[in-house]
Amino acid sequence: MIEQLLRTPLTDLTGVRHPVVQTGMGWVSGPRLVSGTANAGGLGILASATMTFAELEAAIVEVKGRTDQPFGVNLRADAADAPDRCRLLVEHGVKVASFALAPKPELIAMLKENGVVVMPSIGAAKHAVKVASWGADAVMVQGGEGGGHTGPVPTTLLLPSVLDALRGAGSEIPVVAAGGFFDGRGLAAALSYGAAGVGMGTRFLLTSDSAVPDAVKRLYLERGLTDTVVTAKVDGMPHRMLRTDLVAELEETGTLRRLAPTARRTLEFKRDSGMGWLALARDGRSMRRAQGRTLGQMALAANTPTMLKAGLVEGDTSAGVLASGQVVGLIDDLPSCEDLIDRIVTGAAAELRRAASYVG
Repeated sequence: MIEQLLRTPLTDLTGVRHPVVQTGMGWVSGPRLVSGTANAGGLGILASATMTFAELEAAIVEVKGRTDQPFGVNLRADAADAPDRCRLLVEHGVKVASFALAPKPELIAMLKENGVVVMPSIGAAKHAVKVASWGADAVMVQGGEGGGHTGPVPTTLLLPSVLDALRGAGSEIPVVAAGGFFDGRGLAAALSYGAAGVGMGTRFLLTSDSAVPDAVKRLYLERGLTDTVVTAKVDGMPHRMLRTDLVAELEETGTLRRLAPTARRTLEFKRDSGMGWLALARDGRSMRRAQGRTLGQMALAANTPTMLKAGLVEGDTSAGVLASGQVVGLIDDLPSCEDLIDRIVTGAAAELRRAASYVG
């Protein structure tokens, strides 16, 4: 375990040793991976969207039992019980609350008043400016190379646009860059752009600390740079994942043929989440307001948790999908979180020193 080599506004804000964030991936970012990241000096983010309230509390307690280092929890800002989950973070002294969608200003204020760092993920410069004006402490920006729900703009263009917009608005909150990062060169490049750190999902999924089945990890390691696809056929929104026979079938299937599987997976999600129909309806209304989804897209959205669970937890790639960033094509090993973070940070420091030698 290496000492702190890179001090940035992100390390100062969150109290972690290294400016490396393990993102909150549903079914992947559980207590083992989060605590492994935290103990290695990075910021581990626990994914709560696929957890019931009781499961989230149990997971937080488990992480705290595995590490005394800062960590975070990723929350759905549009969930009906988002305020209760935020209060849970305060109660347990969780350091960071990250959000896939912008939380309401009053929720940000409540978290900040209780010492929780608020870090929404955003996909456009104007959204970064908005959440900064609402009091967010930092933002994570993911470019189109990233896995899961993603946009069309690559990180190399989205990141500078966000940094420029924030500076133009008089804000200097830290920006974490995500999408396409896996090694020290990427961290050095992000810091050179003006980011305060990097966020990585696929790279942490492919570690020995990840609970994803080994057979599924091997499937990822076999893939190249062109072996991911962005599809809206799973949940109605652009979603980057590995190319598999199932994804190819979904791409070719019409809406009517997907109706029965969609209904079945909705029932499975209802059972797994412990949510009643009223709670599902409330979440659906919130999703429609927050994301502008159509009724059809909201119906498809129930597919995502169950299909991701089938692939990433149960290892059934014939029935499940595998979210992945394009960076999967550059990854060929399964290090521990400690080994991964150590080599990324030392590599970045070496690259920054090399680049500095060109000056003057």
